[in-house]
Amino acid sequence: MNQYSQPYRPGGFQLMPPAIKAIIIANIAVFLLQYFTPLGNFIFIQGSLWPAASENFRIWQPFTYMFMHGGTTHLFFNMFALWMFGAEIENYWGTKEFTWYYFICGVGAALINLVATMGTLSPTVGASGAIYGVLLAFGMMFPGRYIFLYFLFPIKAKYFIAGFALIEFMSGLGSRTMGSGSNIAHFAHLGGMLIGFIYITLKRRDFNPLEQMKKMLDRPKKRVATIHSIGKEDNGLREQEIDRILDKISRSGYSSLSKNERETLLKAGKK
Repeated sequence: MNQYSQPYRPGGFQLMPPAIKAIIIANIAVFLLQYFTPLGNFIFIQGSLWPAASENFRIWQPFTYMFMHGGTTHLFFNMFALWMFGAEIENYWGTKEFTWYYFICGVGAALINLVATMGTLSPTVGASGAIYGVLLAFGMMFPGRYIFLYFLFPIKAKYFIAGFALIEFMSGLGSRTMGSGSNIAHFAHLGGMLIGFIYITLKRRDFNPLEQMKKMLDRPKKRVATIHSIGKEDNGLREQEIDRILDKISRSGYSSLSKNERETLLKAGKK
């Protein structure tokens, strides 16, 4: 994967990629239903992530809690961070891969938070677990990129994300040991980053559980194996072409691309 060192400016070749657009719209829609309709209390009870021992816990809540928020500020900053850091990830990975990653991080964060907060009574809401997974992905994909802290101080993405993780760990540890009663789900944030790290690490090693199982159960014939290897070579050439185009965007901007290069990126994003 390529590493870039120039200052980060959100955008890529789609300013608002499809998955991020859909996630933001869905979160805003649920927020409006939650706060401005008679269904608000029902949505909160059924959609929030309640402790596993609570009578309000439901099996779908590790998914639905990602669309619940505690107020306009909570919603705004979560959606802003999703767009700011997620747009380039979706452009780079493609919509399907990014969508899987986002929800795997969110659900994984919920499960870790359920274990870490056993004995508490309060529910957890918000997309922060999934979004911290997106932050982790940005730091791993583009570690040399500069992010401007408070719009003034440049700091490399890898240090920015590492600092976030350390702060969340210390805050979560403090809230557990000192009973601070914080309303912030620190362990959900850490859980999203942990799941994201595991996911990306396995992907970088080309680990695919379903593919490994298939190889064990069904040894392909030599001809099929040959075709598969050719397909991998073609995929490798396609990835090299996309990397070249992304490098060109980083150097000269999106407007510098030719019509064929733009079409190549759009096709890659749809896949």
